[in-house]
Amino acid sequence: MTNDATIWVAAGGIFLLAGAVKGVVGMGLPTVAMGLLATLMLPAQAAALLLIPSFVTNVWQLLSGPAFGLLLKRLWTMMVGVVLGTVGGAGMLTGAHSGRALIALGVALALYAALGLLSVRFSVRPAHERWLSPLIGATTGLITGATGVFVIPAVPYLQALNLERKDLIQALGLSFTVSTIALAVGLYGHGAFAASAAPLGLSLLALIPALAGMIAGQHVRERMSVETFRRVFFAGLLLLGVYLVLEGL
Repeated sequence: MTNDATIWVAAGGIFLLAGAVKGVVGMGLPTVAMGLLATLMLPAQAAALLLIPSFVTNVWQLLSGPAFGLLLKRLWTMMVGVVLGTVGGAGMLTGAHSGRALIALGVALALYAALGLLSVRFSVRPAHERWLSPLIGATTGLITGATGVFVIPAVPYLQALNLERKDLIQALGLSFTVSTIALAVGLYGHGAFAASAAPLGLSLLALIPALAGMIAGQHVRERMSVETFRRVFFAGLLLLGVYLVLEGL
């Protein structure tokens, strides 16, 4: 990595912005940060730099809610599916078709967000969760293995469970934490980190602006009405979907 001070100031700003997005919407830090960091450094370096901020902010989001035990009991089969799918499919991330998968993911995400902004509601009956949760988890894992992004179909599914706002944010944190760990394990098993020279200390340093941004974003979120939060949530998903399509192209 270069020691150019301008690059590291820019990287700090990127993590501050990405953390703020995550604080408001409950997700988006890895996607926003990776997309912008890729303009400054090699993807392998950016991924290594992102590892600790992504993991810590997801764990923070997971533990900051009121119902961790209840959510884990309710969603554990989904988490098992996420792990199996992600670890099993991690080799696809560097495959020849990863760009197409990213485009398809972006289109699906943008479509879901557009329906949400139009107030088209989805709902999952509790009786269906027993078989649907592991299926959603495994599908999310396979898509994560192909794209490195772990929002579809996990986010629409969790939103369709009609959780309270804080419970939804915590459930997203649970899903993203498990996905991050599983993806790291899967990529390590395929030797994806062997070429990375990013020191652990730099990743730790990047955690500071990421956390600062996340705290600021959380304060903004707490002052929103439920309807405003819903609109921001879906608008964030729409922008994320459009970004993924452009990135895949």
